[in-house]
Amino acid sequence: MSTELFSLQGKVALVTGATHGLGMAMAMGLGKAGATVVINGHSSQEKVDAALKEYRDAGITTHGYLFNVTDEAQVNDAVAKIESDVGPIDILVNNAGIIRRTPLLEMELDEWENVIKTDLTGVFTMTKPVAARMVQRGGGKVINICSMMSELGRNSVGAYAAAKGGLKMLTRNMATEWAKHNVQVNGIGPGYFATSQTAPIRVDGNPMNEFIISRTPAGRWGDPDDLQGATVFLASRASDFVTGQIVYVDGGILATIGRPANES
Repeated sequence: MSTELFSLQGKVALVTGATHGLGMAMAMGLGKAGATVVINGHSSQEKVDAALKEYRDAGITTHGYLFNVTDEAQVNDAVAKIESDVGPIDILVNNAGIIRRTPLLEMELDEWENVIKTDLTGVFTMTKPVAARMVQRGGGKVINICSMMSELGRNSVGAYAAAKGGLKMLTRNMATEWAKHNVQVNGIGPGYFATSQTAPIRVDGNPMNEFIISRTPAGRWGDPDDLQGATVFLASRASDFVTGQIVYVDGGILATIGRPANES
C-alpha cells in the first residue's frame, strides 16, 4: 500500500527549467517513481537535447520542449502541444527561475522587473493553462519551487526574495482556490545545494563554504538528490490532503536562530 501511495506510474510530469541542476534532480526523481517526464528549457534546443540524453541514459521516458515561461502565447501553445503529443499534464513543477545579486540601491528597474517576471509572474503564466485543464479533469498536482528567501532576507538578493516571498503566497492562494477541484498546490524551499553553480565556493577555506556548513545543523551542503523525496511525495497520492504548504529542504537552517548543534 505504501508503495502504491508514492507511485507515479501512468502520470505525466512537466518540470520547467529542468535541463540541469536542481530541476533535473527533481525531474529524475519523478521519472524514477514512474512518471513520464516532460522538461522545459528556453536558452537553446541544443541544451534541451543534451538534457534529454541524460534522462534517457538513466532509463527515464522523457520529452523536451523549448519555450519561455514568461511568454503567455508560447506557454499556451506548448501546453496544448504537450497534452496532444504526450498526454494530460498530471504534475507541474514550476522550477524555472533566475537570481540577480545586486544591492537594491544599485539595481536598475529593468533588472528588478526581469527577476519578478521570471520568478513570480512566470509561475502564474505557466500554471494558469495547466491548472485550468486539471480543474476540468478533476485533479492534479502543482509544485512551486520557492526558497529560504521566501522567509528570510539576505544582502544583494532583494528582487529574488521579493519574488520568492510572493511565490509562497501565490502558492497558498492557488491552493485555496483549487482545493475543491482536487488540485493540490504546494511548494518546496531548497536550502544550499551542491551544484555546478556553487562549485567555486564549495572548497576548504572559502568563507562562504565554511559559513554554510557551520550554519546548517546537518553540517553539510544538500545533495540535489535530497530534493527527490519531497518532490515525489508532493506529486503523489500520498499528499492528497496536503495543500498550501511549503516544505523546506534545508538541513535545518530555518529551524534555528542560534548556534547550530554542529558548531563547537
